[in-house]
Amino acid sequence: PPPRGWPRMSVSVHYEDPRAAIAWLQKAFGFEAELVVPGQNGRIEHSQLVLDGALVMVNSLGGRGRPGEDLKVSPKALGGKVTSSLMFYVDDADAHCARARAAGATIAVEPTTSDYGAEFWADRSYEAVDPEGHRWWFVQRVRG
Repeated sequence: PPPRGWPRMSVSVHYEDPRAAIAWLQKAFGFEAELVVPGQNGRIEHSQLVLDGALVMVNSLGGRGRPGEDLKVSPKALGGKVTSSLMFYVDDADAHCARARAAGATIAVEPTTSDYGAEFWADRSYEAVDPEGHRWWFVQRVRG
């Protein structure tokens, strides 16, 4: 089992400026910084941001000497290209989008309801892009 207080799955998101990213993610999306581990020369070695039970880790790029560290980059370094996006359920997608927009998020997909048919479900969701190009989906289940 996972350690106490940790979800079964968590994600690490890589930023060129993790301090700014942590502050922005709190303001725009409502994450809470549960833990921030500082390193030498202003680095962030590890952090844990939580949102309604979900856990996202944000840290500085490279520098720890582990194999593969040089492969971790921010979308900012790739001209905005990404290999994944993150999705979180929220209670009110429209209000969440308004908060993100007010904090400067680029709204790539406006809040939209997707109905998958009577035998499935319907969700209201939007996609936001953070200052370094990570793509975040926030979804509200409107019919189960």
